[in-house]
Amino acid sequence: MTISTDFLVSKSDLNQTRLAETDLGELVEGEILLEIEKFALTANNITYAVVGEQMAYWNFFPTEGGWGRIPVWGFATVAASRNPDIAEGERVYGYLPMSSHLVVQPGKVTDGAFLDMAAHRQPMNRVYNNYRRLAADPAHNPDLEEYRALFEPLFMTSFLIEAFTRRQDYFGAKSLLMTSASSKTGMALAQVAKARSPEIERIGLTSAGNVEFVEGLGLYDRVVAYDAVGDLDAATPSVVVDFAGNGQTLSAIHNHFAGNLKYSCLVGATHWDARGLADDIAGPAPILFFAPDHVVAMTDELGPDGFAAEVGKAWAGFIGDAKGWVDVIRREGGDAVGETYATLLSGKASPRDGFILSL
Repeated sequence: MTISTDFLVSKSDLNQTRLAETDLGELVEGEILLEIEKFALTANNITYAVVGEQMAYWNFFPTEGGWGRIPVWGFATVAASRNPDIAEGERVYGYLPMSSHLVVQPGKVTDGAFLDMAAHRQPMNRVYNNYRRLAADPAHNPDLEEYRALFEPLFMTSFLIEAFTRRQDYFGAKSLLMTSASSKTGMALAQVAKARSPEIERIGLTSAGNVEFVEGLGLYDRVVAYDAVGDLDAATPSVVVDFAGNGQTLSAIHNHFAGNLKYSCLVGATHWDARGLADDIAGPAPILFFAPDHVVAMTDELGPDGFAAEVGKAWAGFIGDAKGWVDVIRREGGDAVGETYATLLSGKASPRDGFILSL
């Protein structure tokens, strides 16, 4: 019998949290018990909570009574196994709850990975059900584990956005506008675009207090505070990738560029409490970007090996830069997890903070 410590969030009020203990019972044939070592918590995970009902993020690690477990990315050790293909003591990387333990049912096992075949996870995209077996994972570097947890999911989203928009010739745009330019996903897109689409002008939009930090990254051609959007040349054909989820800011961009805004891409919701978007905004209708669908599409197009090679090449160039963007902050225990979550939810975390947590 294993008791898991779980960090729970109220689905109806994201400010309400509590710790709970769950008896996971005995493993049945085919299952393994993961002891969760550490996970990253970023604004991206806040987005999972904000759109938890709409995008079914609460369904990955279900609980009862109106509470949910926010999915995170991190590392775990196989603490017990009743699966002949998975040995105790093995380490994995993948999609985890904010908990101390998780029971999964490995299937489609290869040397480098397996899927959780638990029935409740099958309706969700397979990207989220995949666990990398670190002993045979070419992307694994023990010295960069914290950076992988912090950046790999965000990098993948940004890699896919860049690939998609580049293949569309940026919809005829000359400038790429990125809100929440201080966010880790924003940084990632700027770096990937700089490396793979140097012809597109990269404009980072951020709060006035973060302008100096964002300029210091050297990732953007220009950095503009939100209240200075009106100073941008509205005649320049542009696309916007909105990581912030702030309806007022996005409306201002749409109304300023109007017909010269060629595409509007919705990704995240770092400003989770200001998501309302005016009904009468100018320009194109914003379109939600769901990264897992693009993973499947590119994999089908390039084949698994071709997709992995393209991602791997971009990741190798990315991670060397990313190490210099954040300070890793390691915190342990339920109180620390709660305090960190509250800081991120309120938007008060420094853009240099890279939180690695454990319960």
